Amino acid sequence: MSGPDRRLVVVNPARPTDQEFEIVVAHYNEDLSWLKQYGSECCVYSKGGSKNTPELPFTFTPLPNIGREGHTFLHHIVNHYDKLADITLFVQGRIDDHVDITLTEMKKHALDTIPGQVTTFPFRELELFDHWNGIPWEEYPCWKRWSSMDMQNMKDTPLQLFQKYITENDRVPVAVGFAPGAIFAVRKETIHSHDKAYYQRLLEKFFLGDMAHVNPETGHYMERFWLAMLNPVEYIQWSADDLADAERNEHGQLAKGKWYRTPTGSAIDLGAMRRGEEIDSPLTPLTPFARSSVSPSTPETALSLITDEEGAEKK
Repeated sequence: MSGPDRRLVVVNPARPTDQEFEIVVAHYNEDLSWLKQYGSECCVYSKGGSKNTPELPFTFTPLPNIGREGHTFLHHIVNHYDKLADITLFVQGRIDDHVDITLTEMKKHALDTIPGQVTTFPFRELELFDHWNGIPWEEYPCWKRWSSMDMQNMKDTPLQLFQKYITENDRVPVAVGFAPGAIFAVRKETIHSHDKAYYQRLLEKFFLGDMAHVNPETGHYMERFWLAMLNPVEYIQWSADDLADAERNEHGQLAKGKWYRTPTGSAIDLGAMRRGEEIDSPLTPLTPFARSSVSPSTPETALSLITDEEGAEKK
């Protein structure tokens, strides 16, 4: 049986040749040699301290080891809001457990990004988040390592955070789609769909104050909220009927409501193993979320089994 079509659709073949391009790298102690070819286009933020300084030719900005990649990316957006590159590719210090194309190929597809689009990369499919009362870590052995580490829990639920800081309204979504590992490319016009104060509020609520921690629960939430924040039309499903007809959207991603979800009790993150193979687990139809009766056993997407920069094991 042939696998799902993972081709990235080139939507802007006549792209300008003078676009500013930048790779924002969330680094801890990873070997960045895979980035050397594009070292001059990299903006590296390192949280590993003096023992884990990136080797030349990279210049880097040291940051405190808090907040995972979400803190790094928001820090960059807030501090460069008025001087963002035309297109920014956001990556972690290691991506080969999420992406199976070359950096040259990633750059090519990133440069084809159009306003409003969020470009993601194979082999990982877009995944689904609908645990609005909180992630039930204990029900997913493949994620349990995160909760078994020192984690700073957030008293607000994902729904409360999503309503107040992402959509800034009280609507209750069925689900959102997200890119595991938060590896994506986006144009500055899309980032500028929100003002600088919007990102500053996110940075402060999710990663500063009580959440200034190496492994804040909000870091896992932010990984799931990026796409919905940048393109709510494409990546927020508001009702059971708000479902795409096609399996994939025009960019080659799983379409709205067709996102992958991992069954409860999974010992292995299946999303990390689907290199050109059919997805065995069914894409269960989504139902509206009842604020007072969410089931903690509802299957959700797999948490990436990646050694994240600023992972809780890296103190």
